[in-house]
Amino acid sequence: MISYTVYKVVHYTGVFLLMVALSATLARAAALWRDSEESVDPWARRLIAAHGTALFLILLGGFGMLARLDVTEGLALPSWIWAKLGIWVILGGFVAARRSPRLATPALLLVPVLAALAGWIALYKPF
Repeated sequence: MISYTVYKVVHYTGVFLLMVALSATLARAAALWRDSEESVDPWARRLIAAHGTALFLILLGGFGMLARLDVTEGLALPSWIWAKLGIWVILGGFVAARRSPRLATPALLLVPVLAALAGWIALYKPF
């Protein structure tokens, strides 16, 4: 049986990896973008793979912690969990902003704000 602490480390590792992958992807999109359609970022595949791995680790660790806390009632989840899932879905979709330099900069600014909001929701469980 895996302990709560191990799931927490997995969850936090995923969060940190997601912040690095998204920040690098969006910063490169904003800085390296050219008008040419042929400009290809050699790091794009690695960063997208890190992004997907991070989201998997976040879900694995998060749901593992929920299982250890036994906060679910049947299949129902508390509202704060749905709010966090919504934030992670939004952050998961932010990787698409790499295609548009106009969206990359605002998305890059929103990444830490949304991550902090998810942390605040997990800590205080306001709803």
